[in-house]
Amino acid sequence: MNRQAAAGGAMPRLSLVIPLYNEGENVAPLVRRIHESLAGYGAPWELILVDDGSTDDTPVRVRETAAEYGDHVRLVALQRNFGQTAAMQAGIDHARGEVIAMLDGDLQNDPVDIPRMVGRLVEEDLDLVAGWRRDRKDNLWLRKIPSRLANRLIGRITGVTLHDYGCSLKVFRAEVLKGVRLYGEMHRFIPAWIASRTSPARIKEEVVTHHARRFGESKYGLSRAYRVVLDLLSVYFFMRFSARPGHFFGRIGLLFGLVGSLAMSYLAWVKFGLGEDIGTRPLLLVGILCLIMSVQFFTTGILSELLARTYFESGSACSYVVRHASSINEQVQTGWKGARQS
Repeated sequence: MNRQAAAGGAMPRLSLVIPLYNEGENVAPLVRRIHESLAGYGAPWELILVDDGSTDDTPVRVRETAAEYGDHVRLVALQRNFGQTAAMQAGIDHARGEVIAMLDGDLQNDPVDIPRMVGRLVEEDLDLVAGWRRDRKDNLWLRKIPSRLANRLIGRITGVTLHDYGCSLKVFRAEVLKGVRLYGEMHRFIPAWIASRTSPARIKEEVVTHHARRFGESKYGLSRAYRVVLDLLSVYFFMRFSARPGHFFGRIGLLFGLVGSLAMSYLAWVKFGLGEDIGTRPLLLVGILCLIMSVQFFTTGILSELLARTYFESGSACSYVVRHASSINEQVQTGWKGARQS
């Protein structure tokens, strides 16, 4: 999206990306609600439903719904269940709009908030508007309290302070989002990844509507807590050391090297200065071990620098495999809902 056009208030073409996994009952009401919410949207838009290897009738429901509403409703069916992050990345790769909105397919996020969030993105010339479920309709002990603790921890470590990292309803400037590749389970930290490519001042949040789940079962639980912590460590590493991993391992190597050198220097003074025996002292083993670990961390840093160069020079890796995607004629530019932009 051209930044001058954004400043002028023109509504951009919009791509809605929704990952689905065993949400067959939610497909029809979700698509209906989206059309109701975007009925007055002043620019073309498309809806990309990504089936993440569902084992129920989700793909069949999507095809039936697409046949009912038109070719602006598109299906991207993955070969198997790759996870929510990979499904999001698949949708992002197939999106053609200048703005990309993402939300869950469980009907807890309300699409009615999307036009307002897009409007704010355009009016304030932002790169990301994240949803904030201030009145969240979830279990207090199993969902709300762990989420609040996680949000504070993530904000403190990443430096991007948001009230609700876990809200899937987000609106992005496509040119910024497509510069970020999502792997593993990094969808929880998309604002942090975006902040690595733009100023945190261009990231804002908007209070959004939240509903209790009506159909299907939640895919989240307390079991994801340890994964959040592990992923957060990865985010911290990549945000600060992705281009210089040798510095990360080098610092640890220096620490062990310092401890080992001090221990061995003291033992050398004891041995040659005081003439005492050091062969049976535990400190000797500790000093030698620290020096060995120091060398290992230094060599790990060198290897990681080589891997980082390979990573940045070969950006063709993909975290998903598409089995089927609705065909689109890029030249004719079909498959949009609403009036065309001049």
